[in-house]
Amino acid sequence: MERIERINSLHRILSASRYPVTVQRLQEELQCSRATVYRDLAYLRDYLMAPVVGNGEAGFRYDHSDGTRFELPGLWLSSEELYSLLAAQQLLVRSGGGVLSNALAPLQQRIEKLLGEHAGGRRVPVERIRVIPHRRRRLDEASFRNVATAVLDRRRLSFDYRARSTDEKTRRTVSPQRLTHYRENWYLDCWDHEREALRSFSVDRIVNAKVQDEAARDVPDEELDRQLSSSYGIFSGAPKGWATIVFSPKSARWVADEHWHSQQQGRFLPDGRFELKVPYSTARELLMDVMHYGADAEIIEPAALREQARTHLQLALSNYER
Repeated sequence: MERIERINSLHRILSASRYPVTVQRLQEELQCSRATVYRDLAYLRDYLMAPVVGNGEAGFRYDHSDGTRFELPGLWLSSEELYSLLAAQQLLVRSGGGVLSNALAPLQQRIEKLLGEHAGGRRVPVERIRVIPHRRRRLDEASFRNVATAVLDRRRLSFDYRARSTDEKTRRTVSPQRLTHYRENWYLDCWDHEREALRSFSVDRIVNAKVQDEAARDVPDEELDRQLSSSYGIFSGAPKGWATIVFSPKSARWVADEHWHSQQQGRFLPDGRFELKVPYSTARELLMDVMHYGADAEIIEPAALREQARTHLQLALSNYER
């Protein structure tokens, strides 16, 4: 059960109970651990200002001694939670009327139900909030369905893949691990059997995908996180180093509020510039993001990455010198 559902369920239980409710009962009804019950009670009391009273021995209840009845506020999701729900809802809407849309219809109904519960039963005017796609790539829907099926059914997958960087076409057989939506595009995280290593493939470059009868090899979540989530962006792997980028005072106001990486380190310099440090494995995506800021960003170290940036910029400048 997700936290949104748990908070709503916890609120209903406490509202309907005349006497304190034990932690054991809350664990059973919310299907969560004892620690999670205490965290949810604290969130309900401290963040949503619910009149929660009691303790772990006697149980918990709402204090209605002042004669008022507590109701959840009209908007209590965090911005991240609201974005996640709305983004998922709009992704489903944009999937069209094909097989994928039909298969995901129950999920969309579930999301709409959660939004309705969040708004106290009122219809949420989702059209008032827009999640605008940016630089989304076209997908082969048949291949996408087979990729998703292989991920969910835990079956091996074979497909033709044309690498965007080299345009080389290869046939791959993989054990799918995760389907990742990142920056408006889908990526398949998997174990590549020929190369005997974890790889990420852009789904829009996958064609002729076939689900195999053989069961997929499962890679532990810890290994997936270490190899695919620890470094910068979707082009990840074990971090090979840290990049230090300094942004001008003008850009500092934007970059200081941006989330580039879970382990990033940032600080304002005395002259108003902003220094950002991020781990990275391959330079490609990091360079693209840094160059987005043009003259307002400078890679300080490592020297090899700085030289790569210099080369890219010189090649770009040469296009305007003809």
